[in-house]
Amino acid sequence: MSSKSDESTQSYIDSPEKQKLLYKRTLIIVSISQIFGGAGLAAGITVGALLAQQMLGTDAVAGLPAALFTLGSAGAALLVGRLSQRFGRRTGLTTGFMAGGLGAIGVVIAAITNSVFLLFASLLIYGAGTATNLQARYAGTDLANKKQRGTAVSIAMVSTTFGAVAGPNLVDVMGNFALSIGVPTLAGPFILAAAAFILAGLVLYVMLRPDPFIMAKMIEAYKQEHGDHKKNLAAAEQANNKRGIAVGATIMVLTQIVMIAIMTMTPVHMKHHGHGLSEIGLVIGVHVGSMFLPSLITGILVDKIGRTAMTIASGATLLLAGVIAAIAPSDSMILLVISLSLLGLGWNFGLICGTALIVDSTESSTRAKTQGTVDVFIALAGASGGAMSGMIVANSSYTTLSFTGGILSLLLIPAVIWSRRTKE
Repeated sequence: MSSKSDESTQSYIDSPEKQKLLYKRTLIIVSISQIFGGAGLAAGITVGALLAQQMLGTDAVAGLPAALFTLGSAGAALLVGRLSQRFGRRTGLTTGFMAGGLGAIGVVIAAITNSVFLLFASLLIYGAGTATNLQARYAGTDLANKKQRGTAVSIAMVSTTFGAVAGPNLVDVMGNFALSIGVPTLAGPFILAAAAFILAGLVLYVMLRPDPFIMAKMIEAYKQEHGDHKKNLAAAEQANNKRGIAVGATIMVLTQIVMIAIMTMTPVHMKHHGHGLSEIGLVIGVHVGSMFLPSLITGILVDKIGRTAMTIASGATLLLAGVIAAIAPSDSMILLVISLSLLGLGWNFGLICGTALIVDSTESSTRAKTQGTVDVFIALAGASGGAMSGMIVANSSYTTLSFTGGILSLLLIPAVIWSRRTKE
């Protein structure tokens, strides 16, 4: 490292004001990338199941696209976490978004050539964009203090709303565009996804300097070298950290399973009952908006009233979502919109609570690696939910799937009760 670079780094270490400015700048840059990233992830969840159904001719594998891109996101989460730990957020997140863009291009080519093998392989790679979009929320927390972490996560996530809501509602437009250039209609949204993920990667590569994670590690190392740290207190905190990581991961895994399972089969359920692509796009658009738009308020609530209360709220909201989806008449757009809105909101509560707990429970020396590992379990949970959802609906019904998801969400409550007891 050059002397000029050393001086620049030291200026951040010496100046809390410069740290605050870098924290705010990082949030702005991450938010811009999340707008593009949100548009990219929306394509897969809106038409992925329909594309597989069309190419394979059966509902039993309609959940496979969600399973594949969430499985792909598991590997990508591990890679992005490791790259971020070693080289910083800029390198890790840029690599992930670029890979996601290449995967989306592969899906378009698969649709043109009617290659099922290429479709499945490309969906795995496309999952890198989904994983990276989720991992980007951590970048906003690198320079945040404990009372800002929920809010920092929420600011990054709420920006995803703009792209994530626009994506599903551009299904018809992108479908018509695809048709006009000789590409199958359902591949149209993946053209948008490719451009969106690549743009998100470019924004981070060009603008995320200095890297917030590298700076946070240097600041923490300096404080440890020059500050007072009691060994006994550190050992006690280490024990608590393991509990916090376990509980945070459990919360996010459960909410991911429930959300992915119900969301994945909703477009197929709607299509079977006469709803068109524009109606499906509307329901999924509202759902994705509910996943991200409430984030700012959720983050403030997580910081103000606590992780435990908001986790219980997540379980209750997901239960209500599952019950309404199960009992809603198949032709009722209003009830479908309400149930999918609640599904997104319950997921939002759980993800922000779990993320804040993970950040609370880690130090910069291992934080990015731990975050990547936790996101692997989240992605695998989503893959399981996506794969099982198609089989449950094929062998039973959408009603059974929705009820099962709602009941499963209640496990969030004993998870946080256990967390409170272990602290006593």
